[in-house]
Amino acid sequence: MMKFIPLDKSWIIRMGVLDIIHNHNDIVLFLNTQTTLSDDLLALKRACNVWNTDNLIEVGESGTLYRFLQFASWKLNLNKRFVTEGTLRERKIGQDSLLVSLTQRELLELAGEPTSQWASATVLLGDEERLVDAPYKLRVTYEAVDHWRSRRSEGNTWEPREDPTILIQAETFVRLLRGERPDFVAIQAEDYCFARAFGYVSREEGARKWPTLSGHESNRLEEMEKVLAEARAGQEIISKDHRVIHAIVMWGLVNKIAIKVRYPDVIRKSWPEFWRFIDTTKSS
Repeated sequence: MMKFIPLDKSWIIRMGVLDIIHNHNDIVLFLNTQTTLSDDLLALKRACNVWNTDNLIEVGESGTLYRFLQFASWKLNLNKRFVTEGTLRERKIGQDSLLVSLTQRELLELAGEPTSQWASATVLLGDEERLVDAPYKLRVTYEAVDHWRSRRSEGNTWEPREDPTILIQAETFVRLLRGERPDFVAIQAEDYCFARAFGYVSREEGARKWPTLSGHESNRLEEMEKVLAEARAGQEIISKDHRVIHAIVMWGLVNKIAIKVRYPDVIRKSWPEFWRFIDTTKSS
């Protein structure tokens, strides 16, 4: 199974941004050795190659990469220009350079932007504050900075890792296919689509735990209800949200319901080997 599990793009993007702002080339060397990269990591690779030039920086659909690099550009008094694609063009992204003067708490409470990415950006740019009640992704940023600094202090480069969220979902899915009902705990917003599809959380619980669900490639609270209804009715799934597609395709296999997806390539944003993984589970 592990050969189908992608790199943890959240972790790699954080390592990459730290390398970029500290003028290390390890992220480029690492990405150049990878034969299968998610779309977000391909965007990181492009950004690394042009960061020290005046060229436009293409961030694809990665809100994480966009916010991190935009924040770095403001903080370091650079004049970087960015190009976004797909659903990212439709999402509300702050364009005020005064964001660099806000605390992590203030960044977490920005009106209209339910995301921890700005708070993570200020940590990557040197903010030493550590909130005891930080949301999941901000805690990942704390861990990433500590790891990067520790490895650098020893004269070593950082270590990559596979995506733990996708791995646990994949393992749970395989057991569901076997007719089991394994325990599954949704610990962060990226677990919601899978957990909602298989009845581990309700829509109401998701809305209460993760307000950020409204600000991804889709409003995932609404999108999951929509695609579940479409799937039960035998309709084509037209969502362009990669995590929604992961969840509904796996749900269809477990429930022996044929799922037709109009935009199968959107899964490359986070899980490029998803369809190979699905084919393998079908034949096993």
